[in-house]
Amino acid sequence: MSTGRRLAAETLGTALLLAIVVGSGIMGERLAGGNTAIALLANTLATGAGLAVLILVFGPMSGAHFNPVVTLAEAWQGRLKWRDAPGYIAAQLAGAFLGVLAAHGMFELAPFAASTHARSGLSQGFSEFIATFGLLATIIACVRQRPEATPFAVGAYIASAYWFTASTSFANPAVTLARAATDTFAGIRPQDAPLFLAAQVLGMIAAVLVFRWLLGKARN
Repeated sequence: MSTGRRLAAETLGTALLLAIVVGSGIMGERLAGGNTAIALLANTLATGAGLAVLILVFGPMSGAHFNPVVTLAEAWQGRLKWRDAPGYIAAQLAGAFLGVLAAHGMFELAPFAASTHARSGLSQGFSEFIATFGLLATIIACVRQRPEATPFAVGAYIASAYWFTASTSFANPAVTLARAATDTFAGIRPQDAPLFLAAQVLGMIAAVLVFRWLLGKARN
């Protein structure tokens, strides 16, 4: 597939992912009547299911990364050319903000609004490290051992990580930056985003190193 089509797939897939994450958060909060647990459950189910579907749809086109740390990990492992990584990351960032714009449009909100949802502190950063490590572990191990299961495993992992991490598992720099532009249930204050970004990169590095050792060198 041409580079342009792959980048278009990454843009569209990431946009739909953010529309799912932000839109289900808005809908869940509106219908939950103040019950945060119910709102989070709605957000979780929509995100986990939607992510699995998006990977099935866009995986054959672009690999369905939708996530800069996944792109960096794929390039590091030789599954993506390094020269293609900047384009992928730019497409993911553009798609993420388009997804927020779409979600806000569906619920009659301003196009963008800086989030006031505080997600600060070392526990939040550590949560993002764990969330990202687990996500990359899932992807690396499944791609090597059970590639047909990858979409379902990734969707299930993200759904579970919404609940076992204090940060509700962003695990994605593009998602983090875009969610700083939505003052809704899924948002994160812009000043809290740098900690999440650093933790996500460290989680990716740790996962690649650990699973490179556990799985050994991939056979070409």
